[in-house]
Amino acid sequence: MAMISHENHVRKRESLIAALRASRTTGSLALEKSTSNLFRQRTAEPRHRLDLRHFNHVIHIDEKERYAEVEGMTTYEDLVRDTLPFQLMPAVVPQLKSITIGGAAAGIGIESSSFKYGFVHETILEIDVLLPDGTVAVATKNNEHRDLFFGFANSYGTLGYALTVKVQLVPVRKFVTLRHERYSNLDTYFQALRQVCLNRQVDFVDGTLFDEQEFYLTTGTFVDQAEWLSDYTDRHIYYRSIPRKPVDYLTTHDYLWRWDTDWFWCSKHFLAQHPLVRWLWGKKHLNSTTYWKLRKRFNHSRIAQLAARVLGGRQEAVIQDVEIPIEHAPAFARFFNQEIGIKPVWICPVAAYDPAVSYPMYPMNPRTLYVNFGFWDAVRSDREEGYFNKKIEAKVRELEGKKSLYSDSFYSREAFWKLYDEPTYRQLKARYDPTGRLKDLYEKCVLAK
Repeated sequence: MAMISHENHVRKRESLIAALRASRTTGSLALEKSTSNLFRQRTAEPRHRLDLRHFNHVIHIDEKERYAEVEGMTTYEDLVRDTLPFQLMPAVVPQLKSITIGGAAAGIGIESSSFKYGFVHETILEIDVLLPDGTVAVATKNNEHRDLFFGFANSYGTLGYALTVKVQLVPVRKFVTLRHERYSNLDTYFQALRQVCLNRQVDFVDGTLFDEQEFYLTTGTFVDQAEWLSDYTDRHIYYRSIPRKPVDYLTTHDYLWRWDTDWFWCSKHFLAQHPLVRWLWGKKHLNSTTYWKLRKRFNHSRIAQLAARVLGGRQEAVIQDVEIPIEHAPAFARFFNQEIGIKPVWICPVAAYDPAVSYPMYPMNPRTLYVNFGFWDAVRSDREEGYFNKKIEAKVRELEGKKSLYSDSFYSREAFWKLYDEPTYRQLKARYDPTGRLKDLYEKCVLAK
């Protein structure tokens, strides 16, 4: 996708603002968008739809100052495509091509560089936020809208929408060499993970828990030359290579999207890991965007849902990312193996980029290394809906962790606001959405309507 001029961006912005101001009397407001990575089922409501689908271009890349200015609906796939020719990339590139910059800023974005740079929102320099009254707040760390700048993370579009975002870039080299080290003891595994993050001798760190005694710690390092190159965009599957290849090489582009081809390992639900299906689909359709569209159609098909229940029995979707302090990570892993049993599980360490800075809607201890556990599957259940998710939520609270809100949540209102700083959120809501045109965070992320 071609970059857009600043002048054309301004014209689009003015047209959008005029449309929003003309709709002030129409009640509540929602976002119309072409892509989403939210796994929440919600009842449709009559609301004014604000169309931001065309705010999806890169505006400017500053090679010297190492930042990119992009529109909020720009996908990371498009941003990376424009930054790599400058030998630059966003400091944190979430795992899936379809994730947007605005979505990662308003939610919680993470990847294998997060042990150095923190979450996506910690690498953002400036946000232009379209407020529900039709004004735009330019928010930075130091200006009059600094409360919105720091409060925007984990707000999920309940305070306003990101029209443009200024993103920090970091230098890259042509290739990444990977090393997959196997462990069989959880305590030893997480000790090694901590040490690798403290040493900071590599550029990327993540891991995979395959079974109760098979764990891999994966490190990636930029290099200028590769002894060979693997390709996980077509016939071969990245996660299956981890136990088989102690050392591997990818181009930087392919490393950033190593998980996208098979949606980590979730492509199995669409039979896309079968060689024949893979060949019939073709390389073009092996990506998270395709799987997301298929999942959306499935969720809207009563026949497909009925067939799944008949074949697989009643199931509960357990699709979550949680951050656990590393000292409690072995305990959470053991709990998860015993009580939930989903495999594999993705592991990604994250630490505060700037310990002096606080993001109140997703507060983390700045002196602690956290471990993200990502698990996305379903478990057979004869319990009430949400039984397993509630167990996870309770364990995360017990271990002083945090849970991302992109999927279903089952918190009571009281428990939710103890975790997500209600006093600060109410102050932000009163200043930036005083008439309540946008849902509040609990309504948006927990309630089904």
